[in-house]
Amino acid sequence: MSKGLKIGLGVLGVLIVAVGSQLLYLHHRNVEDQKAPAEVFSKTDPDDMTTYALKHEHPMSLKDEKDLKGRNLWISAGGQLDFYPYTGHVDYAHSAGVLLGAEKILVKDAVEQVAPKSAAFRIPQGDRQVLLVFTRPDSTDPNKEYAVPVGFRQAGDYTLQTDNIFFYDDPHKTFSYWGPEIWKAIDEHRATLGMKETQVQMALGQISKPQGDTIGERTVEYDDQGKPKLITFEHNKATNIVDGAK
Repeated sequence: MSKGLKIGLGVLGVLIVAVGSQLLYLHHRNVEDQKAPAEVFSKTDPDDMTTYALKHEHPMSLKDEKDLKGRNLWISAGGQLDFYPYTGHVDYAHSAGVLLGAEKILVKDAVEQVAPKSAAFRIPQGDRQVLLVFTRPDSTDPNKEYAVPVGFRQAGDYTLQTDNIFFYDDPHKTFSYWGPEIWKAIDEHRATLGMKETQVQMALGQISKPQGDTIGERTVEYDDQGKPKLITFEHNKATNIVDGAK
């Protein structure tokens, strides 16, 4: 993995990209079960405490995934996961697109299916992939079903990444203090001047290449679904946005 390539900052969780390889591993958010000392949180950014308090359900089996049936989830791992048409089986041959940050889905079921190697770039193939079957309530075709990989089974053991891929509660409410203008930009998947890094990442996706280690005081190149944006942050506010970064 190329040094300096990072995704999953702040509210969106800790994810690790293996750029140029065949896998993008999704790892657990950097949240421990035991309560952390209050002093580890920023005294000026409410996102720190809000992120720490995000719900986690720690799924361990296909049954745990099936228990999500009937629930709305919202995308945390924006810009990372392809989803596929589902008509009783997963049509891996025809990607329906990429799930974007804060997008809402309605879970219909969880299934297992043998995945082709081409579908294992972000979620490992295993013996069988585990996928959530869902609809997109806010789309033009709210009844059409799709499936997205959320983990895999290998030799009878499950590795499931639902906690890293989704918000279990509506982020529009969880982070309501961001304000309507920021949320309008996020829902339209565009970056605006004045946004924090976490907000830009929610809008443009988690695949990014930072130029520096200090969050909020650096320039970051966002893939933005193959339409790269180079954004400079000062005092954790976007001060310059350039299209077509290389």
